[in-house]
Amino acid sequence: MYSFEVTASQKALKPDGQINGPGWSRRPFWDYSRKDIKASPLRIKEWDYYAVYSHKHRFWITTTFSDLGYLGLFAIAFVDISRGSWTQVDKITSFPLGKYHLPPHSKDHEIAMSSNILRIACSRKEERRRILCGAPGLKAEGHNEGLDADITCIQTEGHESINILTSWESNRKAFYLNEKVNCMRVSGTVRLGEEVYELTPDESVAVLDWGRGRWTYQNRWYWASASTFIDSVPVGFNFGYGFSDRTDVTENAIFYDNILHKIDRVSFEIPSDSYTDPWKITSNDKRVDLTFIPVVDRNTQSNFLIIKSVQHQVFGHFSGSLVLDDNTTVQVDNMPGFAEDVFNRY
Repeated sequence: MYSFEVTASQKALKPDGQINGPGWSRRPFWDYSRKDIKASPLRIKEWDYYAVYSHKHRFWITTTFSDLGYLGLFAIAFVDISRGSWTQVDKITSFPLGKYHLPPHSKDHEIAMSSNILRIACSRKEERRRILCGAPGLKAEGHNEGLDADITCIQTEGHESINILTSWESNRKAFYLNEKVNCMRVSGTVRLGEEVYELTPDESVAVLDWGRGRWTYQNRWYWASASTFIDSVPVGFNFGYGFSDRTDVTENAIFYDNILHKIDRVSFEIPSDSYTDPWKITSNDKRVDLTFIPVVDRNTQSNFLIIKSVQHQVFGHFSGSLVLDDNTTVQVDNMPGFAEDVFNRY
C-alpha cells in the first residue's frame, strides 16, 4: 500500500501538463515550475502556511501567504487556547497571478508582502526558517492592540516531511503538490500590545503547509495536524483526505523523533450538530485511534456566487494511540493540534 514512494528527484509535470505519476516521499523531490502548468494563471494555486504553538503560553500564531489566481490571501491569526478565543487580520488582493513569486520549492528563499494592516515575510536559509509578521490593528482578547512576531523554525537535515503529488480523476491536468513539515522546534518573540512572550525550542513547535498546484473548481477536504514533545522526543502527525484522487497515494503519516511512519487511510467522525463536540479520527490499518477535543472553532465564510469558501479550522487537543512502523504504540494525552473541514469553490 506504500509502493508509490518516490526516492529520487524528478519533474512534477510532463510536457502535456499531467503529473509525472502519483507518489509520496519523505523529502521534497519534485521539481515544480509554474510555466509547466497547462492552464490559465487564474487556476494556479500557491501557498505557504505556518502554524506555531507555544505549550508554555498556550497560544497559536498562524500566517497565510497565498496566491490563488483570482485573489491573493494574506492573514495573521492569533488563537488563545487558555481563553478559547481567536482573532485574525487578513488582506485580499485581486488577480496576483504569480507576482508575489512564491518559491517553486521549499529550499532557500525569501517572500514578503506588506500593506497598511499587516506584513508577512518568510525566508529559509539552510535549516532555519524565519517568520516576521505584524498587524498593528490585531486585538487579541485580554491584550492591548497590536501583534509583532519574530520566529525562527528549525528543520534539520535529517528531519523528514510528508510530500505528495496527486491529480484529480475528473481532470488529470489538475494537480496537488504538497509538503507538510511537523515538529519544527521554535525560538523567538511574540509581542501582544505591551506584553512580550519568549518562545523556546524546548516547548514551542511549528508546522508548515507548503502547496502548489492547479485545482478543480470545487473541493472539500479534511486535514488534521499536531506536534508536541513526549519525554523530550518530538512527536506529531499529519492526516488528510478528500482533496484530489487519493486512490494510490495518501498524505497520512506519524512523525516520531522526526522520522516518518507511513499510515494508509484515515477517516474523521465529525459531530453533525457542532464542530466543537468531540471528533473521532481512526485509520483503516488500526494504527490511529484518536479522540479530538475542540477548544476553538476558527470559522470563516465568504460567498460571492462563483467564489465561495466555508472553513472550520478547529484547535484543540488529541488523546489516544499512534502505532509506529515497528508496532511500537505511542500514547498521546492532550496533544495540541488542529483539525479542519474546508469547502472551497473558486
